[in-house]
Amino acid sequence: MADRDPDLIADAHDPAAPFRRDVLAGLSQPRKVIPARWFYDWRGSQLFEEITDLPEYYPTRTEIGILKACLGDVAARVGTGRVVVEPGAGSAAKTPLLLDAVAPSAYVPVDISGEFLREASAVLQARFPALPVLPLEADFTHPFALPAEAGGAARLGFFPGSTIGNMEPAAATDLLRSMRHALGHDAMLLIGMDLIKDRDRLIAAYDDAQGVTSAFNLNLAERINRELGGTIPIEALAHKAVWNEARARIEMHLEAARAISFEAAGQTFVMHKGETFHTENSHKYSRESANLLLLAGGWEPLAHYMDPDCLFMVVLARAILPGMTA
Repeated sequence: MADRDPDLIADAHDPAAPFRRDVLAGLSQPRKVIPARWFYDWRGSQLFEEITDLPEYYPTRTEIGILKACLGDVAARVGTGRVVVEPGAGSAAKTPLLLDAVAPSAYVPVDISGEFLREASAVLQARFPALPVLPLEADFTHPFALPAEAGGAARLGFFPGSTIGNMEPAAATDLLRSMRHALGHDAMLLIGMDLIKDRDRLIAAYDDAQGVTSAFNLNLAERINRELGGTIPIEALAHKAVWNEARARIEMHLEAARAISFEAAGQTFVMHKGETFHTENSHKYSRESANLLLLAGGWEPLAHYMDPDCLFMVVLARAILPGMTA
């Protein structure tokens, strides 16, 4: 039997350990970066839900329109009685559309924000009282096991919102492979993927006129102050969204408006004026690049659904069996 990882033992006794470790490692790099998953404490999750209602933020309403149009075809392809598993479920706002269409045997929402997850699960359980709703508090970017109560029915992964775009291509491929392993050999996957489009429209979606996205980004620094004894001067940071053409992605940063020095978890850091820490990537795809990513991750695309303006795409895929060619 292998020795237990001491970091995992420590994490079991200190829930803040993974956040602290990622923040200290990220702020210590020459180009500071903090993983986007740490946006989603309760306040961050709440702010993101506000973002989805903004006029500039097209992905949510566009994807909902696509789902309403395509779920009849999806249901015919996937059948009924599957266990629906939704990594990064958040408020699960789009989930009722899918549950109504595919009549699952159970629903497993997975999210890192436990309080927000439980609130959303309670709402969904009230709407579907006969459906077993089995919330799982976990970081879906790491391997996770489904609750035994989910049973042995075939799985349907539901990964809307283009969350896959928040990851570097290698990490996105690894995640898709991990999901393929967790969901099983007869699984299917319904995934949202944002499409490449006009730069100005992309920038506006991540730097809205009301400043909600700015508040969402700044909440990450505020969370460091709240949870890690941080002394970051929030007023010295500014939200910044840029389009990186070479990497086909929107980048979000927090930029220092002046030279600052601050502490986090007992360590001291400095930032020069104009220096940033990188908080999120949002990769955009073409149909071809989306197919390549899914295939690399162990999923064969079966159907592509898009809105009339080609802003967003939902893809239905099936797990590729070992030795099977797509």
